[in-house]
Amino acid sequence: MESSENIDRMTTLTSVMETLRQRGIHREFRMNEACEMKYEGSDRNYRPEDLKIVKTYRFEGPSNPDDNAVLYVVQDNEKNLGIILDSYGADSNYPGQEFDAFLRDIPIEESDEY
Repeated sequence: MESSENIDRMTTLTSVMETLRQRGIHREFRMNEACEMKYEGSDRNYRPEDLKIVKTYRFEGPSNPDDNAVLYVVQDNEKNLGIILDSYGADSNYPGQEFDAFLRDIPIEESDEY
């Protein structure tokens, strides 16, 4: 079981990203302008079925809805781990519906490991 000290350190986006970075999880999966999902440093195009969400962290700003964010820890079918970071609510980091549709189609297999 995690100590309360660990839980306190995982309450901000910055603290979660730093903890993940220390565990070697720092590269991002990002959708480009052509609506292709890419892994940072790779030319491979991913389909939703090539990925799985293994952990989801949600962050809410105390007074501003624009501060809402979600961080997904994602694993590809070659066991590479990375993150997808997005704001949630009325505004997304990505225009159009392609990103949202892609994200909805990624299988979720939550793990306490991350």
